[in-house]
Amino acid sequence: MAKITRAQRAKTSSVRTLPKKPAIKAKASSPRAVKTSPKTSNKALEKSAKQAPKPKAAKAKVSKPWTEAEVREAFGRFQKANPEPKGELEHLNPFTLLVAVVLSAQATDAGVNRATRALFAVTDTPQKMIALGEERLRDYIRTIGLYRTKAKNVIALSQKLITDFGGEVPRTRAEIESLPGAGRKTANVVLNMAYGEHTMAVDTHVFRVGNRTGLAPGKTPLEVELGLEKVIPPEFVLHAHHWLILHGRYTCLARKPRCEVCLINDLCRWPEKTV
Repeated sequence: MAKITRAQRAKTSSVRTLPKKPAIKAKASSPRAVKTSPKTSNKALEKSAKQAPKPKAAKAKVSKPWTEAEVREAFGRFQKANPEPKGELEHLNPFTLLVAVVLSAQATDAGVNRATRALFAVTDTPQKMIALGEERLRDYIRTIGLYRTKAKNVIALSQKLITDFGGEVPRTRAEIESLPGAGRKTANVVLNMAYGEHTMAVDTHVFRVGNRTGLAPGKTPLEVELGLEKVIPPEFVLHAHHWLILHGRYTCLARKPRCEVCLINDLCRWPEKTV
């Protein structure tokens, strides 16, 4: 067994470990909390709330309703400028008119006309439309928006006309609305243009003119329709929706209305008109 020499013992014993000093914990300096009295702050808030003026409710601007004389004057001007207004959808008979109106949903009349000129040359009856078939019909109308759905509706309404109405376009709103793809506006257009009924078709143009001018304001097309039927004199009703459509399409434009050439700018209630 190896012996430990004195030198080794001295070396070993000379190494001393210093005792560890206890770590001094730093006191976190925290700002003094500001004591607030809940009762005092609540009272102050209540007091300031009472003193603050209450905002006044904004009054909705309601335009002055048109008088009977003003309505008669407006439509008298429309009649003088355009005695026999015509719809711009090209058609050959009630059936092709019905198809054209169904195709015109979310599309322009000009775009529909470009597609239907060739189509109506070969299919001017429900029977011919069924014989053409949905696939070939799509080829004719593919330039029109939603053409797949519209092609399906046109074939289905053609079949329903043959099955339920002897191949003829019916003469009542309810019956026309029962056809696939046809709604109230479609029914009103067909009844007015094909059968001379005093109906009021409200499209985006008529809706805008009715609200902007104050002639028949309404939140929905039906409200505007009923409002127009209430105020327009009977002798103007047959052509009224055509005058309003054309007025909205070419004069009372959505973004930049041409107030300077408007026939009824002195009667219009629109507060932002430029004349």
